[in-house]
Amino acid sequence: MKVDFSKPYDPNKVEKNIYKKWEKSGYFNPDKLPGKRPKSFTVMMAPPNITGHIHVGHALENILSDIVIRKRRMQGYKALFLPGKDHAGIAAQYVVERELRKENKTRFDLGKEKFLEKMWQWMKENGDAIDQELKLLGLSCDWTRGRFTMDDEYQEAVKAAFEHYYKKGWIYQGKRIINWCSRCQTSISDLEVEHVEEKGSLWFIKYPLEAGGFITVATTRPETMLGDAAVAVHPSDPRYKNLVGEKARLPIKDRTIPIIADKEIDQKFGTGAVKITPLHDPLDFEIALRHKLLSYEVINQQGRMTKEAGSICMGLKTLECRKKVVEALREAGLLEKEEEYIHRIGRCERCQTIIEPLVSLQWFLSMRELAKKTRQVVRGEKITFIPPQRKKIFLEWLRQVKDWNISRQLWWGHRLPVWKHDPVCIPKRGREKDIEKCIDMVVSKTEPACKHCDARYKQIPDVLDTWFSSALWPFATLEWPQKTKDLKTFYPTDMISSAREIFFLWIVRMVFSGLEFTKKSPFKTSYTHATVLDQKGRKMSKSLGNVVDPIVMIEKYGTDALRFGLTWQTMGTQDIHWSEEALVAGKKFLNKMWNAARFVLERNESPPEALLALRSLGEAGARGDYFKKPHPKTKEDRKILESLKKTKKEVTRHIDHYQFGHALHKLYDFFWHDFCDQYLESSKKQLGDPALKTRTQEILVLVLTDCLRLLHPFLPHITENIWEAVRASSKDLLMVESWPK
Repeated sequence: MKVDFSKPYDPNKVEKNIYKKWEKSGYFNPDKLPGKRPKSFTVMMAPPNITGHIHVGHALENILSDIVIRKRRMQGYKALFLPGKDHAGIAAQYVVERELRKENKTRFDLGKEKFLEKMWQWMKENGDAIDQELKLLGLSCDWTRGRFTMDDEYQEAVKAAFEHYYKKGWIYQGKRIINWCSRCQTSISDLEVEHVEEKGSLWFIKYPLEAGGFITVATTRPETMLGDAAVAVHPSDPRYKNLVGEKARLPIKDRTIPIIADKEIDQKFGTGAVKITPLHDPLDFEIALRHKLLSYEVINQQGRMTKEAGSICMGLKTLECRKKVVEALREAGLLEKEEEYIHRIGRCERCQTIIEPLVSLQWFLSMRELAKKTRQVVRGEKITFIPPQRKKIFLEWLRQVKDWNISRQLWWGHRLPVWKHDPVCIPKRGREKDIEKCIDMVVSKTEPACKHCDARYKQIPDVLDTWFSSALWPFATLEWPQKTKDLKTFYPTDMISSAREIFFLWIVRMVFSGLEFTKKSPFKTSYTHATVLDQKGRKMSKSLGNVVDPIVMIEKYGTDALRFGLTWQTMGTQDIHWSEEALVAGKKFLNKMWNAARFVLERNESPPEALLALRSLGEAGARGDYFKKPHPKTKEDRKILESLKKTKKEVTRHIDHYQFGHALHKLYDFFWHDFCDQYLESSKKQLGDPALKTRTQEILVLVLTDCLRLLHPFLPHITENIWEAVRASSKDLLMVESWPK
């Protein structure tokens, strides 16, 4: 027996050694698993960003995925849990820029080349740290297949995807209203704008009518009125029916603008009359297109007022300009009133800068055909969503999805494979007449050469939205577009686990990308797990100081206790209110398991006859089950065996339905109450009866070993450690033994 049961169970002395044994065995790699395994089962890790340490959400997500993969491995599947990391575009660049600010430097002080070297250095240091933290969670990942979204092979997949879309005419360049972060100096996705309710003001401004009188509009952003092109009302609003078609004078700028009617106007907001600023509001931009209004850009990409804003505000920041405009309106007697107003402010998810809607020349992916095809597949039940209501949310988002702005003005990320022709053309000898045939812009995975002149092409500086590359994750990690053995074996994947906040950013995009590039759904099940909140029900954030570090919890209680605590609270997909008490309960349960195992083993001879008799039946490993069903001799025997049978069935069903907390609760109740409190106590008397002793020993071993196998996906370290004692002569680890049938 290798395990010393004379000492109390100490996870800190056990867990790291057990993990080293797993790694040394090679069994994390599905190609090295014992026995014939004709079926594969694949789980792709949602790759953590290289922005820092893992958080408790990462811990929950990956522990639940590991429960699934460990069970499937024990069921004889060729099980792959593929890990990885995401380069995280804007998020990672922001973090490194923040580090530079501590040295009073900016990325521009370093220059692009040196800054990118800094980014790769950051990735190396933090990427390795993230891997080590994930290993501390006990994850049975195949680290030999680990991927990073900026690996050379992955970059080739991204280029291939871009070129594919471009050739189909679905990628185009155009001027649209986008979300602009003046600090990060890039466009960002609608889904990456954090809308926060803040206290502000609603200003009521009187616009003089040419025919006499005023029309009053309400706005939360008076500085943008300098770019107004019209005043708009709803066509059915009786208050303004006679004013549609009339002219008003724009205060301060003293410009004549029309009064128009549009069905998009909310009659209940303010006075029902609103200002239209086409270049600084998405809705106003669409209204301006419909009514063919003039446009005026009054805010630039630095978040400052332009020359078009006039001398009163030119060069000022928007909030500085706001004060000037309000003051000027008040002096002119055109500010009717100001009211306190709670409204939602869009802020950059990363740096919290207020987002400016600006018109910008960007690259877009047309979503019409992709959305249509994806809706058909999802309606056809090709993907199972857990919880089921996520399917309806998925379809609704696709119904109203807009074209995807895929370009970003960052330094870190996948460069668009788009090349611009040098404006100066030097014709090749004898080809002077062909100079007009030079193509201005080319999409190519490698640097193109002009057929008609000696000028060079230069790659444009824009990079792709991080989620463009992440959308390829389920198959690019298996070396698509190459037709590899791994792609054939492990794709489509079986399940993906993710948080709610990246459902549209990632899950939806993986589905339409998988369908477009592989003609298959990228996964069979999309599991959206709960969010871990603090005890007060608030989201965890550094600003609130309520973040739970899973590594600190591991140091305090051990990995298995953390796995127990998080899984114990995962009852369905309702959000979890963090409770350290669940980890305390987990640690107590581990001690209960340890003491129960000691009791069972101490009640057997050395070598125990019951163990040897049962062991001889179990050499098939994952290909068969270990034990013949013992014939019960007492009421207690029959009761525990019947309860065990029911527990095996229910636990298997719960895990298969992603009811992780329910499965663990069932196991806890059976082991603690049915086995320890009842059968172990009754077995003390039975072991003293020669007629019952051997059969009681068999049942004790049977129940213990089945419990170890059932609990292994949840508590892998302690179960593996006890297994060493129970299966002293076996060469195989518990992680590849068979799942109880």
